[in-house]
Amino acid sequence: MSQEGCLTRRTLLKGTAGAALVSGLSAPSLLLAQTPEVIRIGHLTPRTGFLGPLGEYAVMAIDLAVEEINAGGGVMGRKVELLKEDSVNPQTASTKAERMIERDKVACIIGEISSASALTIAQVAQRNKTLFINTGANSDALRGADCKRYMFHVESQNSMYVKTVGRSFLRDGLVKGKKWYSLTADYAFGHDLLRVAKRFMQGNGGEFAGDELVPTDATDFSAYLLKIRASKPDLVVLNLAGTQITNFLKQYAEFGLTFPVGGFGFDTALAWAAGKGSFVGTWPCVWHHLVDTPNSKAFVAAFSKKYGKPPENQAWGDYIAAKIVAQSINELKSADSTAMVEHFEKGAKFDLLKTRAGHFRASDHQLMHEMYAITALPADKVKNQWDIFASSEPVPGPNEDLDVIASTKEENSCTFTP
Repeated sequence: MSQEGCLTRRTLLKGTAGAALVSGLSAPSLLLAQTPEVIRIGHLTPRTGFLGPLGEYAVMAIDLAVEEINAGGGVMGRKVELLKEDSVNPQTASTKAERMIERDKVACIIGEISSASALTIAQVAQRNKTLFINTGANSDALRGADCKRYMFHVESQNSMYVKTVGRSFLRDGLVKGKKWYSLTADYAFGHDLLRVAKRFMQGNGGEFAGDELVPTDATDFSAYLLKIRASKPDLVVLNLAGTQITNFLKQYAEFGLTFPVGGFGFDTALAWAAGKGSFVGTWPCVWHHLVDTPNSKAFVAAFSKKYGKPPENQAWGDYIAAKIVAQSINELKSADSTAMVEHFEKGAKFDLLKTRAGHFRASDHQLMHEMYAITALPADKVKNQWDIFASSEPVPGPNEDLDVIASTKEENSCTFTP
């Protein structure tokens, strides 16, 4: 089609605006950016593929958060409008982020789980000076070499996961002088997590008996299980992601293997999917539905009432991110991204449904907050399909600084581009 025959959105906007002026009529849906009646928030997260089950929890949670925000008067007296998309993969995530910012004029973007996709969204957000709050991508690199001034992280970094559950491994004698066999998801998240796990292992006197990269589309773990059986490790370590963890745990049980199992990355939905008898081991967790605080219980009750099941940790991340954005806009009386970036960097405090408030660390924009180590209950102790693990007390402990489990500047340094 020739340019003369192509009706662009820009032409349509100009034409509609002109017609409105001539006729005296308004066109609020098309002139939203000029006369905003709502605050738009973009939500990108994978809803298909091996991360899809986690993405669905993210969507349910942010829907609930926005409902609660609007029921409480919205932000600056305006309704919050949520625009949701399946991010699918890094290229698609980038394209959709660009569209949300340039066409839909969102105040910010919340979401993502894939570290590779989070990086592409962050690049778009940085270029457009639009706030992006990452709720599910763990890679330390996103807080280090790939950090961006307009990207903040509600999700914990890999170092926080490793150091949290690492305390349990040290306590249980599963590190010094021990051999681990690790399986790692072969993409950005897994590579970064393996690097951090090796740093912890080697720094505490252990070694790897085996180390395998696993394609993200792998569903049959038989070959890996045979190698694990032959190597007789002291601990089987999973640096996998999404439904891979569920599939592995089910097949591990079918093989009848009894070597201790643990992992450095985890989501409670995967434990529920594995189920009683298959879910084993000790794992780090950013939040879970058994956290015993009044606000956490209220969140669990509201989510369970709406969806008929408790929220899992990915749900917590997207719910909290939406509440942080709403609180900040109301406090600042502005939805300007640069203003919110400065607000976060100055140490604004937020209720995270835990025993302590949290804040974003100015040096790398990581949210400083408590985490947990959870351990699978024996099958005869499981009373329902949800309460299948026991939890540690919050990590760090009440007398420790929140940042003791995060990476140090020597381990992972971030330099924001001016």
